[in-house]
Amino acid sequence: MLAELRIQALGVIEDATLDLHPGLTVVTGETGAGKTMVVTGLHLLGGGRADSSRVRRGAGRAMVEGRFLLPTPDEVADEADDSDAAATEAPDGEPRSAVRLATDAGAALDDDGSLIAARTVSADGRSRAHLGGRSVPMAVLSDVTDAALAVHGQHEALRLLRASEQRAVLDRFAGAAVAEPLAAYRRTRTAWRTATTELTRRREQARELTRESDMLRHGLTEIESVDPQPGEDADLVAEARRLADADDLRATATAALAALAGPPDGVGEEPDAVGLLGEARRRVQGSDDPALAGLDPRLAEAAALLGDAAAELTDYLARLEADPQRLEQVLERQAALKSLTRKYAADVDGVLEWATSARERLAGLDTSDEALAALAAEAEQLARELAGHAATVSAARREAADRFGAAVSAELDGLAMGAASVALAVGVKEAAGADPQALEVDGRRVVAGPDGVDEVELLLTPHAGAPPLPVHKGASGGELSRVMLAVEVVLAGADTTPTLVFDEVDAGVGGRAAVEVGRRLARLAATHQVVVVTHLAQVAAYADRHLVVDKGGLQAVTGTDEHGVTRSAVRTISDGDRVVELARMLAGTEETETGRAHAEELLAAAAADRASSTGDGTAPTPIERGAATRRSGGRRSRRAG
Repeated sequence: MLAELRIQALGVIEDATLDLHPGLTVVTGETGAGKTMVVTGLHLLGGGRADSSRVRRGAGRAMVEGRFLLPTPDEVADEADDSDAAATEAPDGEPRSAVRLATDAGAALDDDGSLIAARTVSADGRSRAHLGGRSVPMAVLSDVTDAALAVHGQHEALRLLRASEQRAVLDRFAGAAVAEPLAAYRRTRTAWRTATTELTRRREQARELTRESDMLRHGLTEIESVDPQPGEDADLVAEARRLADADDLRATATAALAALAGPPDGVGEEPDAVGLLGEARRRVQGSDDPALAGLDPRLAEAAALLGDAAAELTDYLARLEADPQRLEQVLERQAALKSLTRKYAADVDGVLEWATSARERLAGLDTSDEALAALAAEAEQLARELAGHAATVSAARREAADRFGAAVSAELDGLAMGAASVALAVGVKEAAGADPQALEVDGRRVVAGPDGVDEVELLLTPHAGAPPLPVHKGASGGELSRVMLAVEVVLAGADTTPTLVFDEVDAGVGGRAAVEVGRRLARLAATHQVVVVTHLAQVAAYADRHLVVDKGGLQAVTGTDEHGVTRSAVRTISDGDRVVELARMLAGTEETETGRAHAEELLAAAAADRASSTGDGTAPTPIERGAATRRSGGRRSRRAG
C-alpha cells in the first residue's frame, strides 16, 4: 500500500506530506485550495506526462515521493512461486506485482522494508524517475506504480474504456473458471502457431528450401568424402616442412653431434665438447687445492647434460629419413583439405563446424510430401484442441458476464443511477481473408488472439427504453466515474491493485446517492487502500483518515509566498476538526449550529453504518456521542419553541 506521499513545489502546494490510512483516506478542501494537485502528484508518480507549467513559480523543480509498504519476505516467496506457475501457464505473459517489478529493476528497500518511489519535474520540462534510491527509466517507474495503485477520475482516459481492460475485468471477476481453460488455451495456441507458421513457410518456400537442401547435402557429401580431422591441417604443415627439409636437417644435426661428441667415424682433428670437458675434470680432480677440486661435481653435471644432448641428436638422426613418397601423400592431403577451406571455412575446424550446422539445418528443411502431410496433421490436431479450449473460455466468460452485469447494475441502483443497467457483451472477431490467426470455432472463422477468441464490450443502458451503448458513448463524466466505482466494488475481492484513488467520483451526486457513494467506498476500503478526493460531506464522513488541503494552513498564515503565489498545506484533522470541516462542506461555513449538528449527525450515522456492516460493535467516539445528545436536545428545543 501507499503509506506516505510527499509533494514539493507542485502548483499551490509548496511542501506537504500526506500520511495515508490503510483503509479509506479522504482529501477535502475549498475550490482552488489544491486538492487536484494531490491527484496530479499521484499521476506523476505513476509515470504520467510531466507538465512543467505545474512547477511552482520560483521553484527549480517539483517533486513527488511515495513510500510503498511491500509484502513480507514470506509473502514475496509465495508470490514468486505463484508468478512462476502463472508464467508457465500463460506464455503470453501476465502482469507482475509491484514487489517483483521493483526487485527486477534492482531497487533497494528502505530500512523498514518499504520502497521509495520518486518523480521530479524541472521548470524546463525535464523529468527524472527514481526507485529505491536508483535512477530508473520512466517506464520502469510506471510499471511498478501501475501494479501498486490505480487512479480513477472523470477527466482522464480511464482503464475501463479500453477493450482489453474490459476483457481483463471480466476475467478477474470470473476467476478460475476462466483462468484455468485460458492457460490451457495459451499453451495450445503457442504450439499451434509454431506448427502453422512452419507449415506455411515450407509450402511457400518449397523451391528455395529444396535448392538450399541440395546445396547442403552436396557440401556434406564433399566434406565426408575427405573426412577431415580436428587440427589436421596444422599437423600436415609441420610434417611437410620436416619431410621437405630432411637433407638440410640431417646435415645440421650431424654437425651439432660432431661438435658435442666428435665425428661418427672417430676421424678428425677438431676437439669435441665431451672430450674437452673430460680433460677439464681430470685436471681439477688431480689438484690438491680443495677449492679447485670442488668444481668437479659441477663439471660432472655439465658432462651428463652434454651426454643427454648427444644421445638425443643421435636418436633424431636415426629417425630422420628422406621419404619422397610420404611427402607426396602429405602434399595431396593438404590440397584436398584446402579445397574444403576455400569453400566452407578458414580452417579444418571451421569446416567441421559448418558440417554440424548444415546437418541441423537439413533436419528442418524436409519438404517432401510425407513431411508436409505430417506437419499439416499436427497443425489440424492442435487447431481442434485450441478450438475446444476457446469454446470453454467463451462459455465461462458468457456465464460470468451475466452475473457481473447484474452485480454492477445492483450497485448503480444506490448511486443515483437506479434506472441504468450494465451488461457485458461477449462476442467474437470474425477472421478476414487469409488471417494467420484464423481458427474455426463452432463453424465460424474467428481470430484466435493471445486472450482467446472473444471481444468483450461494456454496455450501459442509461434508462428504460434506451438502447445499450458502449460505456464511453453512453455515460457522462459523472456517470462514468460511478460506473467505475460500481465495478471496483464488485471486483473488490479479485482486484490485484492494492491502492485505488478516486478523483471526485461523486461529481453530480447529492442527497441519498452521496451517502451510498460513501458507503460503497467504505466497503471497498475493507479489502483495498482507498484514497478519495471529494467535495461531499456525506462521503467524507466515512473516512478512516481525513486530510484537508487549505490555503495557508499551518505552514503559512498569509497563504502566499515571496513571489505572491498562493500557498496551500495539507493537514490531518482530528475528530473535532472533522465536524468543522464537514459543516463547511455542508453549509459553506462552520460557524452555524445547524451545520455543526448536521456534521455530527453524518459522522455518527457513518460510524453506525460501518459498525453494523462489519459487525464489530465498535463504540461511538466522543463526537458521535455528542452528536446523538445534540440531536435529541435540539429536537426538544424545537418542539418546546
